[in-house]
Amino acid sequence: MGKMEKLPNKTPRPIEGHKPAAAILRGVVDKVYANAWEAKKRGELVGWSSSKFPIELAKAFDLNVVYPENHAASAAAKKDGLRLCQAAEDMGYDNDICGYARISLAYAAGEPTDARRMPQPDFLLCCNNICNMMTKWYENIARMHNIPLIMIDIPFSNTVDVPEEKIDYLVGQFNHAIKQLEELTGKKFDEKKFEDACARANRTASAWLRACKYMGYKPSPLSGFDLFNHMADIVAARCDEEAAMGFELLAEEFEQSIKEGTSTWEYPEEHRILFEGIPCWPGLKPLFEPLKDNGVNVTAVVYAPAFGFRYENVREMAAAYCKAPCSVCIETGVEWRETMAKENGISGALVNYNRSCKPWSGAMPEIERRWKEDLGIPVVHFDGDQADERNFSTEQYNTRVQGLVEIMQERKEERLANGEEVYTNFENTKETDWSKETIKH
Repeated sequence: MGKMEKLPNKTPRPIEGHKPAAAILRGVVDKVYANAWEAKKRGELVGWSSSKFPIELAKAFDLNVVYPENHAASAAAKKDGLRLCQAAEDMGYDNDICGYARISLAYAAGEPTDARRMPQPDFLLCCNNICNMMTKWYENIARMHNIPLIMIDIPFSNTVDVPEEKIDYLVGQFNHAIKQLEELTGKKFDEKKFEDACARANRTASAWLRACKYMGYKPSPLSGFDLFNHMADIVAARCDEEAAMGFELLAEEFEQSIKEGTSTWEYPEEHRILFEGIPCWPGLKPLFEPLKDNGVNVTAVVYAPAFGFRYENVREMAAAYCKAPCSVCIETGVEWRETMAKENGISGALVNYNRSCKPWSGAMPEIERRWKEDLGIPVVHFDGDQADERNFSTEQYNTRVQGLVEIMQERKEERLANGEEVYTNFENTKETDWSKETIKH
C-alpha cells in the first residue's frame, strides 16, 4: 500500500468565537509553571509531585506544585532526554531504571536543560500507585535537597474490587498527610478549598473522558495521538477550572467535527487500532509516520482516560486513586482495554514494550494473549522507551507496523467479502464482565 494522501476539506475549525482548545490547554500548563516560578520568587514553597498523588490535599493549602513526569516527557520530546539520562548515569544511576527518573534526578542535581524548566523543590509529594520505583526516585531527590517527602502508599490491587480495609488505610494516610502539610505550611487545612478542588477535579475528569469517548466514532474526529498531546494538561492542571473549560471546548470541537465531517486525522481511516503504553516522546514523528502512511488511526488508548477518574466523597476518592494502569490486577487491566476496544471498534493492537516502564510492560504478554483470545485481533509489539531514544529502533518499528497492517488488511477483505463487521464490538467478541463495583461493600 502506498503512502496515504490527506483528504480534502478534513481540517477541523475552532468553535465560533473561541481559540482552538489545544492552544487554550497549552496556556493552562504554561500558567501552572509560571505560577510556580512566581511563587518561588516571592519566597513561597514550591513542590514536586508524582502524577497521581491526591493533589486535592495540597490545593487546600494553596500550594504551587509541578510535575517531574511532565517535565521529563517534555525534555524527551524536545530531544534533551538522552543527554539528561546520560548525566544521571554519570552520577551513578543505572541506565536500566526509568528514563523519566533519570531525567528528573539529573535536573534535581542541577543539570541544566533548554526544555521546559521548573523551580527546584522545597517539598515532595509522592504516591506509588503509578509504580513502586517512584518511592526511590523521590527519596533520592529528598536526600539531594534535604527536604520533606510526603508519601502516600497505595499497595498493588491484587483484586478487582477495592476492599474497605484498604480504603481505611488510605484515608488514614490522607489525614496524616494533612498534618504534615499543616506543619510544612503553618496553615490549617481548609475544608472549603479542598471541596472546591475536588469539584474542579471531577469537572475536569468528566470533560476529559467525554473528549476521549469521541475516539469511538467511525470515522473518528481525532487521532488517539492527539490525546497524548494533552497528557500534561490532565496531570498538571486537573484541579484548575481553566483545564475543565479547555477540555469541555475540546469535546465541543470533536462534536462539531462529527457534524461537519472533519477530523484531526486527515487521512483515509483504513484501519483502527489500540495503541498500548506511553508513547516514545523522543520519536513521536517516526511513531506516527508509518501509521499515517498506511491509513492506521489509533482509536483506543488506555493511558489517556486512566487519568480521568471521578468520585463523590473522600472514600470514593481513595478508591479512585487505587486505579492506575500499573497498580491494578490483570483482570481489571484486561477489562479496561477490552471494553474500550469493543466500544471504539478496532481490528488490531500495537504494544510498546517500554524499557522505562517494566511494571506496565511486564504484564503485557498475558494481556496480549487474552486480547487474541477474547477479541480475535492480531497484536504486535515493538521495543521502545518513553524517554531514552537509545531503546527505540525505527527500523524494527516500521517492520512490525507493516506486518500488522498486512494481517489487518487480509482480515478486512475476508470480513467484507462475508458481510461481517470489520471492527470489534460487543456482539462479535467474547464477553468481558465490566459490571463489578469500584468499592467492595
